[in-house]
This record gives sequence, C-alpha cells and structure tokens, in this order.
Amino acid sequence: MNKLKLASGALAFVFAFALTGCGGGGDRPGSGALRAAMEAAGNVVYFDLDQSVLRPDARRVLDAHIAVLRRNNASIRLEGHADERGTREYNLALGERRANSVADYMSVNGISGRRIETVSYGEERPVALGSGEFNWRQNRRVEIIH
Repeated sequence: MNKLKLASGALAFVFAFALTGCGGGGDRPGSGALRAAMEAAGNVVYFDLDQSVLRPDARRVLDAHIAVLRRNNASIRLEGHADERGTREYNLALGERRANSVADYMSVNGISGRRIETVSYGEERPVALGSGEFNWRQNRRVEIIH
C-alpha cells in the first residue's frame, strides 16, 4: 500500500513539474507539457467559403494557443490555405487574408506581431484531394506551425 502511495505521489510530482515548465527545458513549444496543450487544442482553424472571418470554433482553438504562447517567447508561422475553386491569384489573396485574420486575433489578445509570421499557399497545398464540399471544407484553413 505504501509503495502505491509513493508511486502515485511521484507521478503527481512529475506531472506538476512538467506543467510548470521546470526540469531544465523551460517553457519551450517543444517541451512535453506545452506540446500536449497545443496538440489538444489542434493546430488548424477552418473557414467558411470565401471568408476570412474567424468562426467561434476557430476562436476556441486560438484562445488555447494564445494561453500557451503567453507562457513562452516562441514564434509561430500561420499558413493560409484555400480550396481549389477560384483563380490562383484569388486563392493566394484569400489565404493571406485568413492568415492575417488569425494573426490579428492573436495580436489583439497579447501575442506580439514580431512573433508571428504569415504565409499564404492558396490552393497549392491541399490536405484533401478531389472536389466536393467534404474536401473543400478541409482545405479552407490556417495551419498554426510552432
């Protein structure tokens, strides 16, 4: 029984140690606790057709990333994407508006713009190949890269 209590206490200590950023690694985005928090939030926010306005589900994802980014000095890259519809030029501009929309939200909520890089790939890097709303919906996104 005492061994079980000791093991439980040790596990709790290690978990708390990781969450506080102690242990030599500090609060780096690659550290275990921060990586777990970011992965739990997801690294993609999605947009409606021809839109760069953040949806409520996107704001929840971003709020989780902002909370983590406030605890470190990491920089991020926001990669804007569009589905295959529209011209190449239009989709590059739309991807840029989407990435900038995410960057603006993060900046307003306390993340320095110097820590944020934006890039647009337009339709050039789809995650779902093929036509149809199911695929297009997955390609209308901004990926958060740490």
